[in-house]
Amino acid sequence: MSGAQPTMGAMVTMGHGDLDQMVWHDAWPRPAPAAGEVLIKVGACGLNNTDVNTRSGWYSKAVTAPTTGGAFEAVNEEDPTWGGAPISFPRIQGADVCGEIVGVGAGVNPGRIGERVITDNWLRDPDDPQDMNKTGYFGSERDGGFAEFTTIPAQNAIAIQSELSDAELATFSCSYSTAEGMLSRANVTKDDTVLVPGASGGVGGALVQLAKRRGARVIAMASKPKHPEVARLGPDRILPRDPDDLRSALGDEKVTVVADIVGGSYWPTLIDVLERGGRYTCSGAIAGPMVNLDLRTFYLRDLTFTGSTIIAPDVTRNLVKYIEAGEIQPALAATYGLRDLRDAQAAFIAKEHTGNIVVLP
Repeated sequence: MSGAQPTMGAMVTMGHGDLDQMVWHDAWPRPAPAAGEVLIKVGACGLNNTDVNTRSGWYSKAVTAPTTGGAFEAVNEEDPTWGGAPISFPRIQGADVCGEIVGVGAGVNPGRIGERVITDNWLRDPDDPQDMNKTGYFGSERDGGFAEFTTIPAQNAIAIQSELSDAELATFSCSYSTAEGMLSRANVTKDDTVLVPGASGGVGGALVQLAKRRGARVIAMASKPKHPEVARLGPDRILPRDPDDLRSALGDEKVTVVADIVGGSYWPTLIDVLERGGRYTCSGAIAGPMVNLDLRTFYLRDLTFTGSTIIAPDVTRNLVKYIEAGEIQPALAATYGLRDLRDAQAAFIAKEHTGNIVVLP
């Protein structure tokens, strides 16, 4: 039909709730790049906790349960997302895109067409990129990559030269940038011993690799069936997911940093094994956001706690350099077709795989 808007296949989230809120559309309107933007043909898009938690509304303070991926009985209208504010629906989620630039908007060099890129998912004010209050997230505040095509500001599409597959490259953007942001906030160096709960997940595995890259000693924690896969990431030691006596399990190890995305009831045990002057850094709470803290432990042991969500503008660009240099490796667990995104999220929530799950258009 002449003059009709081009369409594409897309998995569209229609509102907060259970997996059935994700609906497949064969002919969703294909976006066109606005000024300063690029159009990407999506080769692969990774799945992460932000996709699940935003769809379910888990970020709302009305929710105190662990991440379940299902609908919650009550979700506040005013704070259901990572940024504590509503988003508009329908919304195409998915932040971790690897693909090819196939179009550019006004003001973007046409020579970028044909570039293979991965996405920097933090949408910053170009006039004030350091202001966290002016920051959004790809696949949340604007449509993302669970579709055949997507648009993003040109500065957020980072060219990459790599022999890795699109699926492998789609594992990096969220998990590895989140991990690098946590390690940066905690100022991890070669003098540290870093304890990583949940090391079998996407962010946990990235924490292991990136902490080792910094020269730190790394102790990973994961369920025993997943130890062989975790071992491939190169930790110095692997412990069970939740030892009854963590201090004894650690032996003579002196933990200076806990890099945590788990939280939950085991959290006080993690804090108790930190050395005096140690640091705790957090970017998740999949086992539950409500924890018990003895403030005496916090201040008498001179501990430092840092939250980590919005990363510095150079983090993803540095990750590209590490990838191209072969300094970090993808932890691709499984791929699913985009139409099967519900199944992919169900597997992700059930922790059926070790590493990252990616969907392919």
